[in-house]
Amino acid sequence: MRATPANDLSPFGEHQPHGALRQLLHFTQNAGLHWLGQRAALLVRGFGLRRLRARPVDVTVATLSARMRLYPYNNACEKRLLFTPQFADREERRFLAARLKPDMIFLDIGAGVGATSLFVALRAGPRAKILAVEPQPVLFERLVFNLRQNPEATIKATDCAVADVESEVTLFTNPFDLAETSMRIVNVEGGGDSVRASARSLAMLVHEEGFERVDAMKLDVEGAEDLVLEPFLVSEPQALWPLVLILAYSPGRWDVDLCAMLEERGYRRILRTRVYVMYERAAALEENG
Repeated sequence: MRATPANDLSPFGEHQPHGALRQLLHFTQNAGLHWLGQRAALLVRGFGLRRLRARPVDVTVATLSARMRLYPYNNACEKRLLFTPQFADREERRFLAARLKPDMIFLDIGAGVGATSLFVALRAGPRAKILAVEPQPVLFERLVFNLRQNPEATIKATDCAVADVESEVTLFTNPFDLAETSMRIVNVEGGGDSVRASARSLAMLVHEEGFERVDAMKLDVEGAEDLVLEPFLVSEPQALWPLVLILAYSPGRWDVDLCAMLEERGYRRILRTRVYVMYERAAALEENG
């Protein structure tokens, strides 16, 4: 089994790219958005990964305006943020950017190393309330480290799973890609790992934080989105339903048809990408004209 190296918590800047690595990153990060640019960037990225081995890199991710320590070794999300941030979740961030407001409340469920939370916080401003939730222990430690490098971002980090129970759950981990950690079994050739984590319902999180509304939410929990969202939509008043929702699209792993459920409750599908589907409630559409 592939071991996961311990996170490096040395001061930010200890792992700035230099020399050939710096030039390589400049190339991949500035490759064009056309097909040829993407192919060239991916080819060069392979050389960079072999050069780095398991070492992290300290960078300012231009598309986020955020300082981050990234580990491309065993996390596909961090690999994209380091080498090709211009390709990473472009449509999702454009969708969010058009809906930001200074006093917004944003929930990032399955926050990973904090990219989306930082994107929102650094643009919405200090009055925004942002809750970043990540249960995977290695990723949570990276999340907290990255938040500390951006003190102007008003983000609260919470290390728990969000589920349909309020006890403990088993998280299944892919050692080759920590972003695939899920409450549903992860298929890994040669076996994966598992950890136990405390779990809360989405309703409990919202009430504990004293939120009277949720302006936007990103929900990406690797195929367990139905365990988070269905109980919330059934038990909680409409005033607490998120006005804007970015939902990781995994219908083959859900036990219920979340998309149909959302549309029955007045959500309108705005956009679908390879990874996410984006919705707005009628109330948000009216507010935005």
